[in-house]
Amino acid sequence: MFVLTEQSSIANHFIAELRDVHIQKDPLRFRRNLERLGELLAYEISKTLTYSRTTVQTPLGQTKTLLLTQQPVLAAVLRASLPFHQGFLNAFDRAENAFIGAYRGNHTEGEDFTVELEYISCPDITGKTLILVDPMLATGKSLETSYRSLLRYGIPARTHIAAVIASPEGIQYVQSRMPECRLWIGEIDERLNHNYYIIPGLGDAGDLAFGEKL
Repeated sequence: MFVLTEQSSIANHFIAELRDVHIQKDPLRFRRNLERLGELLAYEISKTLTYSRTTVQTPLGQTKTLLLTQQPVLAAVLRASLPFHQGFLNAFDRAENAFIGAYRGNHTEGEDFTVELEYISCPDITGKTLILVDPMLATGKSLETSYRSLLRYGIPARTHIAAVIASPEGIQYVQSRMPECRLWIGEIDERLNHNYYIIPGLGDAGDLAFGEKL
């Protein structure tokens, strides 16, 4: 597992702004910080991918460099993931994309919940690198449901899961249920509360990015 804030960097500023109740009042700033964190995590993941040596023609000659052998497939869990996903797409600008509509079903306060899946659009992912992104890793159930649904479209060669904020409970759940997936986390928080929200967290990422839903 990779944790971005284990080393001090500008990422700390972006995450601090995501959490700040005053800065959160600016949805454009909130979305941009999610996007920037997506770019940073995409860069870190890019170090693990496969490259091949290629010759590039410049106006004055030729040079050799290493370029990606294959672009990954980027999968976003709607709707909060969209700005975060855009950051990954800024880095992997030729990537194929998948989108999943997964959300928590209605549940009584303090009780367990089910995950509802209403929409999925995905290319063939057989033998490819899959990067599944969701800014909040709370219980891990939505990510597992999303991941299992994507496997209808093929078995990837490797899978990376990226989140901005994660709970220890969610990390443990993903690692136990999906050990083949590598986790890339911005920051690990203290715990989940009785309603399965991350503490201290940042609130509802979807509402903060796009407005409150009914």
